[in-house]
Amino acid sequence: MRAGIGLREVAERAGVSMRTVSNVVRGTGRFSETTRERVLHAVEELGYRPNTAARRLRTGRSGVLLLAVPDLSMPYFAELAGHLLREAAGLGRTLLVEATGGRPEAELEIVLGRTDPLVDGVILSPLALDDRAAARAGSTTPLVLLGERVHDLPCPHVTIDNTGAAREATAHLLARGRRRIAVIGRQTVPHAATSATRLAGHRQALERAGLRHDETLAPPVAAYHRADGAAAMRALLDLPEPPDAVFCFADALAQGALHAVRERGLTVPGDVAVVGFDDVEEARYAAPPLTTIAPDKRELARLAVTALVDRTGARTPAESTVLIAGHRLVVRDSS
Repeated sequence: MRAGIGLREVAERAGVSMRTVSNVVRGTGRFSETTRERVLHAVEELGYRPNTAARRLRTGRSGVLLLAVPDLSMPYFAELAGHLLREAAGLGRTLLVEATGGRPEAELEIVLGRTDPLVDGVILSPLALDDRAAARAGSTTPLVLLGERVHDLPCPHVTIDNTGAAREATAHLLARGRRRIAVIGRQTVPHAATSATRLAGHRQALERAGLRHDETLAPPVAAYHRADGAAAMRALLDLPEPPDAVFCFADALAQGALHAVRERGLTVPGDVAVVGFDDVEEARYAAPPLTTIAPDKRELARLAVTALVDRTGARTPAESTVLIAGHRLVVRDSS
């Protein structure tokens, strides 16, 4: 960040008034989307950051937000965190990032508002959030959840149409002539909403094609890491009648599956077609490049940050709303 950069310099670069810059940065007032984009571009280009201490004295808020995700070593969360950081900075907010490890107690502490008192609000991607949180939620700290709505918490939920996306992925494999389609990503733990919704979409696509879901083609996994994908793929290849395609509920699982297929001397997509989910950067450089569902991560980030900033200045009680970002199927060589 260059020294001495303030509202005036941003306003001059964007060709708007200082008041407009202030409104965009604070997320208040009325302005067009074109104006917002122009101001945010100038903010990023100049490296402008508001004075947090002065803001807290003036408004009672620090401008500091917290993002809590299960595991930053997972490519999807790392990439999403990058988009969230940029969106927060564009609105003049500082975003702190921490990993919960998917521990129920850590997620519960966040839902109950037991975070740093300087934090204005929290974006949480829960993995093990249970009914205790829903029953005891009532924190004054604004909260936005990323992922499927599995609890009636009074806060915005930002997600994609996971069921529809999974249906598209399986329909793509069916259209390629595959009929024995396995899934990797089924979880048996409580509140595994991502697994449940993606499995539902997969089954819907099979039913529409007049096919029956075979439980032996859906081995459970403990987590969504590469090793879990490889282990599940090995189990599938050991079946008396192995699958001719596999739909993985995360690109990391798909990477593991690709490794296991190559390990057996088989080819993708010749022997087994593979589709992933997330469209992380490494999917484009897999061998072969991975067909995958691409959530609009930028839109997810924009919806989450905007919803949280809106909540930090709201005087009315929070409402349980669902905000849906887009997605698309990206077809590459693996299918």
